[in-house]
Amino acid sequence: MQEQLAAILSRAETELPALDNRPAFEAAKARYVGPNGELTAVMKQMGTVPKEQRPAFGKAVNEAKLALQALLDRTLARLEESELAARLGPPIDPTLPCVDGTAGTRHPLTLVRDEICRILGTLGFTVREGPEVETEYYCFDALATPADHPARDLQDTYYLPEYARFGNVSRKADERYLLRVHTSSVQIRTMLAEPPPVRILSPGRVFRRDNADATHSANFHQIEGLVVDRGITVCDLKATLDYLFQSLLGKEAKTRFRPHYFGYTEPSFEVDFSAKHIAKIGKDWVEIMGCGMVDPVVLEEVGLDPQEWSGFAFGLGIERIAMMLYGIDDIRHFYANDTRFLRQFG
Repeated sequence: MQEQLAAILSRAETELPALDNRPAFEAAKARYVGPNGELTAVMKQMGTVPKEQRPAFGKAVNEAKLALQALLDRTLARLEESELAARLGPPIDPTLPCVDGTAGTRHPLTLVRDEICRILGTLGFTVREGPEVETEYYCFDALATPADHPARDLQDTYYLPEYARFGNVSRKADERYLLRVHTSSVQIRTMLAEPPPVRILSPGRVFRRDNADATHSANFHQIEGLVVDRGITVCDLKATLDYLFQSLLGKEAKTRFRPHYFGYTEPSFEVDFSAKHIAKIGKDWVEIMGCGMVDPVVLEEVGLDPQEWSGFAFGLGIERIAMMLYGIDDIRHFYANDTRFLRQFG
């Protein structure tokens, strides 16, 4: 029987590497290990072997079976690789020039975001990012937004019934997860992680339950700024925003502050900028953003003494700026992926 096993392996070692298609492989596999295969026939002889010889016989059969299975596996892998190569066709030369020589362009929202980051980068601002799926703590609680505030209602915010946390740190066992409504959550994360002074920008996508129309979208982009240091005042905030809008819109641009209410800044302001020198806008003053001095309650929440540290924060919609800069009348153009629209920004 040892001779039979050796002969089977010898034939398989000669035959299997020469196979070049799947039907031939399946036929060979059936001849060796199928119900009526050669190795199967040898295994069926176990009952005729004397009892004292069965352990040695069983060991020899198992070794032959493992060796034969390894040959079959290597042959199948080789044939599958050959079949895949045939489907893929000849290899591609990546050094050849592209058939379509049209160069791509950067998205207008990317252009505006990067320009704002570049301008404020000259004042020492650096970019920080955070997760789009957030907890109530970072989006609301740490920003002094009370539990009964309308922004926390289901009709305004996308809550997630269940969420694998992927590293998010929940402050409470029953805390809900949501799609962030602003990038102010990045400000809280930064102040908890980094000691002051802080001077950051937090651009990113945010989500609110809005019906889509020419000026609203349930998904849009914000860029927020935060400065925390000793002796920061409203004058610093006004000077920063004047510099931003004069760099974006021309030296003629001016800003004016109107008193407003935001839960996490005090005092708070709505900001208008003068646009009469921009023909495509056609208005003297245009509301553009919100801002204010960081509320002492927020500073205390992140472990900072309001008697020692002060700061300001501001936020604006990137789509709103892009629409005014480029004369776009419908926010939905940004998300339609229409190359006729996008190529205008090359």
